[in-house]
Amino acid sequence: MKVLQIVETAYRATLEEQDDPIIWISHAMKGAGGDLDVLLLGNAVNYAVVAQDAAGLSFGDWQQSQPPDLAGDIVGLTAKGVSVFVVQDDLDERGLRDTALVAGIETLLRGRLPALLNDY
Repeated sequence: MKVLQIVETAYRATLEEQDDPIIWISHAMKGAGGDLDVLLLGNAVNYAVVAQDAAGLSFGDWQQSQPPDLAGDIVGLTAKGVSVFVVQDDLDERGLRDTALVAGIETLLRGRLPALLNDY
């Protein structure tokens, strides 16, 4: 059975764990032979943006020594053969229409979601 991991809430646990839990488990599942793809929508479309860098993040005197690299995590998924889809409408709503995205990501319009979901 092919699985579609749907990620809509962005940056959940990324400071504590340095990873998004769903992206992390997707890596693990693929490594264990799982057949899966990932859909980024809502605020999670930001994960597809190449130019993001959480280095230097600090709160008061505390400094994040191992910041998350979500774009790098997405690159790793595509390198493993995982298809990653991003909803173009959500990119547009966030002013990311002309922003460079991770190579290999497929953008699709929200109206195409029923056809995509039917494949899983």
